[in-house]
Amino acid sequence: MLPIERTLHAINHRQPDRPPVYVSLTPQVAEKLSRVLNVPYEEPFDAMESARISHMGLLTEIGVDIVAIAPTVPVNGATITLPDGRIKNEWGMLFRNVGIYTEFAGYPLANAVTAQDILDYPFPDPNAPGRFDLAKKMMATYSERFGVIGDVETMFFEMSWYLTGMEKFLMDLLLEPEYQSHLMDKIMHYIITAGKKLIEMGVDILWCGDDFGTQSGMLIDPDTFRRIFKPRIKYMFEEFRKLKPGIKIAWHSCGSILPIIPDFIEVGLDILNPIQPMAQGMDPVYLKKTYGRDLVFFGGIDVQQLLPFGTPNMIRDEVRRRIDILGKGGGYIVAPAHNIQPDTPIENIMAFFDAALNP
Repeated sequence: MLPIERTLHAINHRQPDRPPVYVSLTPQVAEKLSRVLNVPYEEPFDAMESARISHMGLLTEIGVDIVAIAPTVPVNGATITLPDGRIKNEWGMLFRNVGIYTEFAGYPLANAVTAQDILDYPFPDPNAPGRFDLAKKMMATYSERFGVIGDVETMFFEMSWYLTGMEKFLMDLLLEPEYQSHLMDKIMHYIITAGKKLIEMGVDILWCGDDFGTQSGMLIDPDTFRRIFKPRIKYMFEEFRKLKPGIKIAWHSCGSILPIIPDFIEVGLDILNPIQPMAQGMDPVYLKKTYGRDLVFFGGIDVQQLLPFGTPNMIRDEVRRRIDILGKGGGYIVAPAHNIQPDTPIENIMAFFDAALNP
């Protein structure tokens, strides 16, 4: 099967010859792999979800079936480094480089209280010149042969606290100050516009997401999710399907989100990611048995313990076990549960690919 055929079989609950593979890498891992495999290293792209869409030349060379595209910074919105060393993106979020990742160093809407505070803020334009230039180029390069995901992850929950600070935003979910609904709706407008653009370009899957789970349970209580976030998710999915009724929609949420999986099915979710193996209750046998008719599962390979610290044989065995459980009858995209991290040995990454490509 061609990668695109394999992908379409899996996401439509038909049995492919093997589950399609998707992988994302941190830049440090991509650089090491490129050197070992003698493949030119590609610098990561400037985008909110840079790791999801970067290094696709390397990854398709190794054997992935699915690539990802996304909006990137526009011509006039490049991320900049300030004189004090902090990094500022087009949303006004401030970061400090701490090595492998950056950490937040400032929140532009930390003092937001009123609706006017949101109306006065200069949100990025989803249609700014250059926003989709890279996505168009990648579609031209990959879409005939590979499955393509359009990535618009980090939505009105995560993007809101990226702008206000997590503590403030979580407290305000209980207090419901005037600014909060306006902020989420502004972000939702950006996401809907960007998502529709990717759908028009012909992606096979639209990848949405906010992290609602922790290692041991929900980050927010299910009632708050149902009251504040579920209606927006439903509205957003409906807007996407007005444009293309058959678009497959994926949702990324790290952690344990068992209480709200039925809510996602109710609003029309097709694909659940990342099935974090070490999160409480995210058991593949239970998930496949309970929700396998409704959902495609995407992910499921542990990046916390297995890939960095397991032996190559342990990794091959576990990848094949997951494929056996989640891949029966189609409905599985095999992938690490997050970006592969720099603590992962090259031989372990190659063991993952060996098992995924030869289950």
